[in-house]
Amino acid sequence: MSKIYTHFGDRGSTSLVGGKTVSKTHIRIEAYGTLDELSSHIGVLVTMLTDDRDKSFLYEIQQEIFSISACLATEPESAYQPERPTQSLVEKIEGEIDFIHALLPPLRAFILPGGARAAAYAHVCRTVCRRAERRIVSMSEICEVDEVILRYVNRLSDYFFVLARKINKQEGIEEILKK
Repeated sequence: MSKIYTHFGDRGSTSLVGGKTVSKTHIRIEAYGTLDELSSHIGVLVTMLTDDRDKSFLYEIQQEIFSISACLATEPESAYQPERPTQSLVEKIEGEIDFIHALLPPLRAFILPGGARAAAYAHVCRTVCRRAERRIVSMSEICEVDEVILRYVNRLSDYFFVLARKINKQEGIEEILKK
């Protein structure tokens, strides 16, 4: 890539993988754009963490988000087709959720976002992830979306929830319960 800017998008359109031109408000752009936003929030969250295991897992998530975004940006008729995610990706994140969940006290009430700065930011990631999921579901209503992508993004928001709880526990901060 020789230039960062192309002038192509100056009129509100962009190209999908394969060359088809669409509006920047097209649901595909909304779906993978929201995942890009999530990845940026994850990058901020990583700067707040001290646990190398959590950091490493979040870097892996960013890699997966990039790959999933490529799938969402690619038209089915495109000659290039990115590698599709597999069920093992969903199982991996479920394993991490289960690992963290086992470290936590049982839930007895709804938890309000907050606590330690990193925990609060994990909740921001969770809500952006939920928005990405809604965009991907909207996309799936007009074109085919791999079911593994939908399952993974759904589990990803659950991961951010348990991560926020874990961070608060590690920091010795009590969770804020809904009264």
